[in-house]
Amino acid sequence: MILHKPGDKVKVVTKEGEKEGIFISEENNSVFIKLDNGYNIGIGKKEIKKIEKTGEGKKLEIKHSIKLTKKKGLPNITILHTGGTIASKVDYRTGAVFASFKPEDLIGMFPELSEIANFDSELVASMFSEDMRFKLYSLMAKDIEKEVKKGVDGIILTHGTDTMGYSAAALAFMLEDLPIPVIIVGSQRSSDRGSSDAGINLVCAAEFIAKTDFVGVAICMHESMEDKTCAIMPPCKTRKLHSSRRDAFKVVNDIIIARINFENKKIEFIKKDYIRKDKNRKLKVKEGIEEKVALLKIHPNMHPDQFKALKGYKGIVLEGTGLGHAPVGVPNEYCKINKENFNAIEELAKNSVVVMASQTLFGRVNMNVYSTGRDLLKAGVIPGEDMLPETAFVKLAWLLGNYKKDEVKMLIGKNLRGEINERIEPNTSEIKDF
Repeated sequence: MILHKPGDKVKVVTKEGEKEGIFISEENNSVFIKLDNGYNIGIGKKEIKKIEKTGEGKKLEIKHSIKLTKKKGLPNITILHTGGTIASKVDYRTGAVFASFKPEDLIGMFPELSEIANFDSELVASMFSEDMRFKLYSLMAKDIEKEVKKGVDGIILTHGTDTMGYSAAALAFMLEDLPIPVIIVGSQRSSDRGSSDAGINLVCAAEFIAKTDFVGVAICMHESMEDKTCAIMPPCKTRKLHSSRRDAFKVVNDIIIARINFENKKIEFIKKDYIRKDKNRKLKVKEGIEEKVALLKIHPNMHPDQFKALKGYKGIVLEGTGLGHAPVGVPNEYCKINKENFNAIEELAKNSVVVMASQTLFGRVNMNVYSTGRDLLKAGVIPGEDMLPETAFVKLAWLLGNYKKDEVKMLIGKNLRGEINERIEPNTSEIKDF
């Protein structure tokens, strides 16, 4: 047992040398310390010869003395938290994150919010976004429904960035005829860094809710590496395309909805056909979602067992190559096993809804061009048009949770929430270089 407190200065001696830093925690079979360069590292206990304390640490608490009062004339916004760094303060010495979800603490960290709206704040669930489960999509939808019934003017949902696109798509499908804006906000840079994007993303989301007539689900993140503008992006056409840049989120096969200038707070709508506020809109929540749905990436040298392993799944999205292909052809003796791949896919399609998306992301599936695509169509695979693979995956799970199988097969290729752009042709989409 390693008896040290978070914040203690320590020296860790391993077989490969020494590491000095600040003790963060001891979890499972690893010890975590923050190095002088600011990075956190984990060291396996089996590698440690000894660890000794070289200095004392101290605790950190969030303390804000602000007292909030409701201001007349300002809209009411609820912030629902699922994770991320927006409501967190980090101890520079330990790397430990102290999260608080009180409105007073949010305003304390981002005081300009108090001039935009009146805020309430609730915790839905606290987690890393990679741990997200389908049932939590339903929980988020129900919590949003509660806030709508309270009469709030808008909702900001904080979310970790890694799977934010999945959650945005899920909520877009679950929340039908949403009468208020629900803006999903994350942060690429943690709040212990001067380059954090948390505050700007949150402020821009609040400004957008307070000053526009937009309703529906959208994502708000940095538009570029600079702290000048944030983009409001469609929930079913947006993807995280970089692991760490602040402008990691890009719209695929579509355009951004709007741009918020953080410096002068001006808002420019890029998409003119967005859904506007309407008193007659009545929210219908369809939170059903099928658990047994899979997303399988197609790659060279696939084996039939990879497809057969999905027997019993009610829905399967194949993230195919190019125009929507999989290794099912037998052009020579080395590819004989591909016939078994075809048989396995055909067998799956008899009992499951099998959908084809493309891993190229830009452009759309067209399974009528080559024999491979035509063979897969005959096997029962349904084209996913220009849907992102993860959007097709979430949509299929949602459809199977709310509709009969025949209806699912018909609706999967129909545009329901902007997930399919019929105007985008295969040769017209361009990717913006990072």
